[in-house]
Amino acid sequence: MEELLQGSEPNQSSGISPAGKFLIYATGGLAVGVSIICIPFTVLPALRKVCLPFVPATTVQLERVAQVLAGRSGRLIDIGSGDGRIVFTAAKLGFKADGVELNPWLVYYSRIAAWLNPQYRESRFFRRDLWKFDLKPYNNIVIFGVEEMMQDFEKKVLNEANNDTVVVACRFPLPNMIPVETVGSGVDTIWKYEIKK
Repeated sequence: MEELLQGSEPNQSSGISPAGKFLIYATGGLAVGVSIICIPFTVLPALRKVCLPFVPATTVQLERVAQVLAGRSGRLIDIGSGDGRIVFTAAKLGFKADGVELNPWLVYYSRIAAWLNPQYRESRFFRRDLWKFDLKPYNNIVIFGVEEMMQDFEKKVLNEANNDTVVVACRFPLPNMIPVETVGSGVDTIWKYEIKK
């Protein structure tokens, strides 16, 4: 009994080897690191009045955006540009394409991707609040928005966009304007609008 109360040596009391402790610390450190990296993608958007989560455009959506922009040219802005897919697709079609995005990590990613590909080097990515971003220089506007923001976005477009500007709304339509073209169905629906003043 006395031997049981005394226990074993201090190093053996925890039963965890040095390699096991290293794995625990490394796994914990990795979890903390991943959490810190994910904050701009998950926590910060939820703190905004309107949450615009990053959901990458699918191949079908990219094809449909290209389809409704056929025959157009000039400057294009992608609102909430995410990882730059719409901007890069538009650049391939000959547009002078830019993106505006609030998430700094996505802006940095897009800028690096543009710098690495000569075809996209003229594309610019702005880290700005879309409500403070001027739409006047652009005659083509693409937005993958959420339903809660489309009313306010429609007002902004009508106030700022020039005559003959084309607005392409993906996933959710503008609530009051009548589209000149609708392509697809469900989450892949694309609505094309023309501003007439």
